[in-house]
Amino acid sequence: MNNSQSLNFIIGITALLVCVASTFISGRSQKFRHLRWPLVALSLLFLYNLIFKPTFFALEITDDGYLYGSLIDILNHSSKIALLATGMTLVIATGGVDISVGSIMAISGAVAATVIVSPYSSLILAVFLALLVSTLAGLWNGILVAACGIQPMVATLVLMVAGRGIAQLITDGTIITFHHPAFNAIGNGHLLGLPVPAWLAATIFLIALALTRTTSLGLFIETVGNNRTAARYAGIAARKIVWITYVFSGFCAGIAGLVVCSNIKCADANHAGLYLELDAILATVIGGTSMTGGRFYLSGSILGAILIQALSTVMYANDVNPAVIAVPKAILVIAVCLLQSDRFRSRIMALPVFRKFGGEPC
Repeated sequence: MNNSQSLNFIIGITALLVCVASTFISGRSQKFRHLRWPLVALSLLFLYNLIFKPTFFALEITDDGYLYGSLIDILNHSSKIALLATGMTLVIATGGVDISVGSIMAISGAVAATVIVSPYSSLILAVFLALLVSTLAGLWNGILVAACGIQPMVATLVLMVAGRGIAQLITDGTIITFHHPAFNAIGNGHLLGLPVPAWLAATIFLIALALTRTTSLGLFIETVGNNRTAARYAGIAARKIVWITYVFSGFCAGIAGLVVCSNIKCADANHAGLYLELDAILATVIGGTSMTGGRFYLSGSILGAILIQALSTVMYANDVNPAVIAVPKAILVIAVCLLQSDRFRSRIMALPVFRKFGGEPC
């Protein structure tokens, strides 16, 4: 084993031990219990690569001074899912869902690219207008759900379908390509050796965490999700809370759209953010937030996003056909969700084979 292989092995062991230790801690702490099974799944992925493909853990420092490798790729590419999942978590916590975030990403990228290639090209103007339009799109969803009383799935389906048409109108039905070093840095730049998208996702996560856990906003969101009628009787402006979550979801989708547009250096109204709303919902559910609303876990949603991207990266690293990657992803999601279910675990532990050994629900 040469020095490079030894370093890969050490990095792999370290990553695995961190996941295992985190799993043990989360299993013993009620506060972080929702992270246990996603961490178990991530640990198994790392263990597989440690045994069969240790080069997966290879890290290199490029001439520009930033880190490169599969682990960094996971951080980089999971950032857009994490951004969407952060906003989606708050929406789902109110008992809603936002399936328009992929289309809002396309609109955001289209607006930014149009400004960048215009005679009035300006990074600040492009980012501002893109985020303004995406936030207004979130406000539109919030009005349909909160003020008009339309079912969230139907209300956001409207923008999911129409949003790509709007993006096509903005780009005049073409793929707008550009080269703008400052704007390109949003999706391709690095800060302190790590990708800028990862820093953006972490910043939005921390802001959302601070707003929901250090103020009464988080409690209001959970109360509305548990029982909207009771929340109104308690003096909580339930409708306002609902549209705030949709506005924030649109804002997060706008940032994700900027990341994708900057990363590929073009605005593709047809494919930007396509199906990412499903990954965002899956990440939220994997993280322990119930689709029925109520208690939510932002940290779990971030871990869910990392887990989904880690699985995809592992599949690519092992030369799995991209066409079948959705199958193991679906299996992983089902497995984690079942293990998180108290009823499922109780029934499994009640089987004769487990009762024989005195098994207790875990």
